[in-house]
Amino acid sequence: MTGSAPLGESDVLLLDLDGVVYRGRNAVPHALDALDAVRAGGVRVGYITNNASRTPAAVAAHLTELGLAATPDEVVTSPQAAVRMLADRVAADARILVIGGDGLRVVVEEAGFTVVTSADDAPDAVVQGFAPELGWKDLAEASFALADPDRLWIATNTDWTIPVDRGIAPGNGTLVSAVHAAVGRLPVVAGKPETPLFETATARFHAERPFFVGDRLDTDVRGANAAGMPSALVLTGIDGPKELLAAQPQDRPRFVLQDLRGLLAPYPEVKRRRDAVQVGRAVARVHGTALEVVKPGEPIDLIRAAAEAVWSSGVGVYALRIPDAVLRLRAELR
Repeated sequence: MTGSAPLGESDVLLLDLDGVVYRGRNAVPHALDALDAVRAGGVRVGYITNNASRTPAAVAAHLTELGLAATPDEVVTSPQAAVRMLADRVAADARILVIGGDGLRVVVEEAGFTVVTSADDAPDAVVQGFAPELGWKDLAEASFALADPDRLWIATNTDWTIPVDRGIAPGNGTLVSAVHAAVGRLPVVAGKPETPLFETATARFHAERPFFVGDRLDTDVRGANAAGMPSALVLTGIDGPKELLAAQPQDRPRFVLQDLRGLLAPYPEVKRRRDAVQVGRAVARVHGTALEVVKPGEPIDLIRAAAEAVWSSGVGVYALRIPDAVLRLRAELR
């Protein structure tokens, strides 16, 4: 038996970008057609990203090149959330030391703040975001400024990694950690998994029933859950079955999708049968210290059933024997 589609009666669909809509320079399979169908159904679409290195206009241009009719005001970035936080904490004419690239600097300037480049310029706050050209001198300036324990420090995000064309590289979290090691304190954070980015997006779209889709449990899903939004994990990006089975309660999505087509498709009911969980024709159970596949069914349904079985078992996933066939399921979806 199936239920309603995950998107349901939502009025705004919010999506992470890399791993959800595109991978590097290319669109994720089926993503463009699915988003066209969502728009055709009258649901607005917004894109939210922790990436602080690109402006909303640059992100919108990338999406347009892929075939989506995206505009800059449909893109909500962690620098925009950081600026919203600044507006609540410092004066409108404050001086801001920006440690980051154009994606951060432009947004801070557009908000009316004065951007400075040195701790010697007596900034009122430090805002730090990722840019590939950042170096030791930039981090040192942040450290010098933050020697004053009362000076506000906002990080756009603390993602440990960032996907690039050649693979996975250190993200803003590593740069923030370097400054933290020097100054002995932590910043307030604007991006996922903290809620300011979600709150900024909700306010931007005047959303009453937002729905969020991401590909990472510890940032995307955790943040949406904290913000009170229903969330879906799509298995086209970073996290797969192994990470899903190990997800802690705060990181568990309401829905698990093979790709974005699942937003508008009826979602199968989760049925609990004694010690087993059935989703579609797939049945899984935890027996002792083993996850068992009772009936395989469709790969995506087996992933859903296995996750529900593990989550409800109370047995830590690292104490379980998990069949290789379950861990390899994502390969069958592509």
